[in-house]
Amino acid sequence: MTVQHKKPRSYEVTDGIERAAARGMLRAVGMGDDDWRKPQIGVASSWNEITPCNLSLDRLAKKAKEGVRGADGFPLEFGTISVSDGISMGHVGMHYSLVSREVIADSVETVMQAERLDGSVLLAGCDKSEPGMLMAAARLDLASVYLYAGSILPGRYKGRDVTIIDAFEGVGACLAGKITREELTEIEKAICPGEGACGGMYTANTMASAAEAMGMSLPGSAAPPAPDARRDVYAERSGEAVVKLVDAGITARAIMTKEAFENAITVVMALGGSTNAVLHLMAIAHEAHVDLSLDDFNRLGDKTPHLADVKPFGRYVMTDIDSIGGVPVVMKALLDAGLLHGDCLTVTGRTIAENLADVAPPDPDGKIIHAMADPIHKTGGLTILRGSLAPEGAVVKSAGFDSDVFDGTARVFDGEQGAMDAIAAGSLGKGDVLVIRQEGPRGGPGMREMLAVTGAIKGAGLGKDVLLLTDGRFSGATRGLMAGHVAPEAARGGPIAIIAEGDTIIFDLDARKLQIELSDAEIKARLTKWKAPAPRYKTGVFAKYAAQVSSASLGAITRADI
Repeated sequence: MTVQHKKPRSYEVTDGIERAAARGMLRAVGMGDDDWRKPQIGVASSWNEITPCNLSLDRLAKKAKEGVRGADGFPLEFGTISVSDGISMGHVGMHYSLVSREVIADSVETVMQAERLDGSVLLAGCDKSEPGMLMAAARLDLASVYLYAGSILPGRYKGRDVTIIDAFEGVGACLAGKITREELTEIEKAICPGEGACGGMYTANTMASAAEAMGMSLPGSAAPPAPDARRDVYAERSGEAVVKLVDAGITARAIMTKEAFENAITVVMALGGSTNAVLHLMAIAHEAHVDLSLDDFNRLGDKTPHLADVKPFGRYVMTDIDSIGGVPVVMKALLDAGLLHGDCLTVTGRTIAENLADVAPPDPDGKIIHAMADPIHKTGGLTILRGSLAPEGAVVKSAGFDSDVFDGTARVFDGEQGAMDAIAAGSLGKGDVLVIRQEGPRGGPGMREMLAVTGAIKGAGLGKDVLLLTDGRFSGATRGLMAGHVAPEAARGGPIAIIAEGDTIIFDLDARKLQIELSDAEIKARLTKWKAPAPRYKTGVFAKYAAQVSSASLGAITRADI
């Protein structure tokens, strides 16, 4: 019997005598007379050979297409870019990282809109491709399922698991004479044993977990590693699911509600996830027309215990979470405690609570994922600070902090390299506050991550002695005394622009304050003398980005009305 599907948009290129040319082109890519009735599904992938994070996506896209065909849809595959944060870290290339998120969202929108596709399976594997795909899904508001490429397996060095953070921290240790160059080379050879995204609860795994919690991915799909055959099954089922969503008329914004974002934030808090989740969830919410603010993160973090003992501050990696039942273990514990909205719709067509009842995940193991009654910390792993230095907010990964207050003296650097040089020269001392500015969304441009610097600080043994503040970003692999996303950024005339060498900075996590010890009058006087820097780029992607990008406090989204 012929199945009658809904075709919300693709009829515009398949129906009527006026579309003979379009049908002729579609015949050339494999469509035939029986296919005009089928919904057309875009299978969008950020596959490339630039980074191990994306290597599995070619395989998974093929499986997703099989799922679409099995559900009587017609898949049309296309690609988009992604860049490697790990490879671009510590040099000019990192300026392009956050920019790539917008390029990915824009490119997926462009293809989906131009070709009038009915729905999409969106496949991504690293830090900016994941939120870029989810932003596109929210912006388009079509039937959509997101699928993660999967985590890399941990490497082994001297009998312990190692990840990319060990290499970055190894650089600092080597510069400080704590390990030899030969030892650093052995770490380098061990950290990436194959395909998949960086193994700890860094940005890629954080955003995959957030997507599952939000209901945009199939339950259980975030945790299995990239080489695992279960990912192929999830890919095929994702293809099947999107055709069912088209038929049911369920679009992305029906799933991506305010409550769904609250679920995502709650899971990120419990996992102690990346600070980048704040930036990305704000941007995705903007595209979904959901009113989300930085205050929501503190509100939800206050009542969500931190449960996961995972890298960069803990002992375990994503494959360990997978071994004890995956993200559903955390979600079920939170749901049972009344901390998740169980009635939120998901890409299965069922609710969060119904999905978890089907999966029936085990209780937390007590070691990798702590029980609700025995949390690592009573509150979530991310905290928003405000104060005279960050009127619009700053983001801290509070998971793993040993102290709540840091009072120190400013060492000011306009750009990342000066700070890196100071670390290499051994010129930093206990109580120093490294202030790295002109690295914000506009000033960078592109809001560089500072993993090279933070890793070097930690590797040099200064992790508890030095505080780092920046209007740039941190990698998900960052740990220690760091506050990023300081807003307004220096390029917009935020207070970070007028900090001088020797100023006293007070970081108070418990009070959620980030202060510069100056009177309001002195801050105002300095800002009066401040002059906005000239744009660093007049052409190309940076010129367009810097002209349109918003504050980090809004997710560093690009808007025409900035």
